[in-house]
Parts: sequence; C-alpha cells; structure tokens
Amino acid sequence: MDKKIIEVIRKFNHDRDWEQFHTPENLAKSLVIEAGELLEEFQWDSKEKSLEGIKDELADVLLYAYMLADKYQLDVEEIMLEKIKKNEKKYPIEQAKGKSKKYTEY
Repeated sequence: MDKKIIEVIRKFNHDRDWEQFHTPENLAKSLVIEAGELLEEFQWDSKEKSLEGIKDELADVLLYAYMLADKYQLDVEEIMLEKIKKNEKKYPIEQAKGKSKKYTEY
C-alpha cells in the first residue's frame, strides 16, 4: 500500500480522534455510501458531468477502501494484483474478449 497516503490518512483521523468510529463494519458501510454518491454524479445521464464532483466522490471511495485495507493490514496493490490473476482464470481472453457476460455463462 502507498505508505505516504496511508500515513496522511492515519494522521488526519488521529488528529480528530476518529479512529474510534472506524470499525471494519463502519468503514465498509461508508465505502458503499460514498460509492452511491459517486453514482449520483451519473444519475441523470447528462452529457455534462461535474468532474470536480466525480473527483471528490471517487476520492471518498478510495479513502474508505484504503482505511479498510489498513485496518486488516492488507497491501492494496498486492490484493488487487491477486484479484486480477483470479479474474484472468475466470475470464480467459478467448472466451471473454468483447463480451460482458459473467464467467458462469461461458
């Protein structure tokens, strides 16, 4: 995990004594709530999107994801690469290229 960003996040939360609220359950809930707020930026499918709103909501999603990973001492880059390897097996190029089906449908 990016040590610099996690240290900034930890300091921000520590300075405000917010660690007490950051249970894994609360972090997961907050992540989903913020993902919903990100989705709200696309709600009416207008051509005009607020890039600033998208950046803010995406940052919130990522912050909660990093805090949850940190809570479990997980390396974000490592778990993402592991998941991509699993997905490579589930979605072989020959079967999945250009298709949006779930792997169980191949």
